[in-house]
Amino acid sequence: MISCIIVDDEQHAIDVLENYSSQLPYLKLEGSFTKPMEALSVLHTKKIDLVFLDIQMPDISGIDFIKALQGKSKVILTTAYSEFAAEGFELEVIDYLLKPVPLPRFLKACQRATTLIKGNTAVSVNSLEDDYIFVKTETKGKLLKINLSDIDYIEGMKNYVAIFHKGQKTMALLNMKDLEERLPAEHFIRIQKSFIIALRKVTGVEGNMVRLNGIAASITLGELYKPAFMEKLRNKLME
Repeated sequence: MISCIIVDDEQHAIDVLENYSSQLPYLKLEGSFTKPMEALSVLHTKKIDLVFLDIQMPDISGIDFIKALQGKSKVILTTAYSEFAAEGFELEVIDYLLKPVPLPRFLKACQRATTLIKGNTAVSVNSLEDDYIFVKTETKGKLLKINLSDIDYIEGMKNYVAIFHKGQKTMALLNMKDLEERLPAEHFIRIQKSFIIALRKVTGVEGNMVRLNGIAASITLGELYKPAFMEKLRNKLME
């Protein structure tokens, strides 16, 4: 069960989200607030997993609200204004929903939130084909959408990572730990300090070397990561 609240200065918008959230058995709505300062007070005294948050509100903006949260809760932004998307993703919100929010889009955001908060893939009905990430590139202020189904592997490079997808290489300002937590564990696995691979790309294992389809060089399997990797393969192993 994911505990959540709704923060929006418009009661109509709250009514829509309350109706949507009531249809999801894994969401527990703990309250709705038209005054953001009241919501902040609750969040500082009670553990809430997820906040559905408007951006343009009196007293305090949604962006400042997120900063005041200090990472205590995950956030899905709901707004009528698309121009705040880049800033929202820089603050690591789970998703950015434009009003009027369609129910299918709301469901997709909640499924992503569930994966991130609980690591529970059982409730997700979307396939890998439907999922994606936005990454901050080397160009300041530029976000790039990458479909998870297109990712072959990821290589860590100090303050950056190199994401190899569909024959392209994208440098992104991310760290391996954050990516490892975000990517669905049933499709991706870290096999050494500097590499995360797509399991569907594995064509063979020779000793401590992992071969990937379409990749000329094999990647060394780190001893620390070997048990988890071999456990993934064991379900497919014919003996």
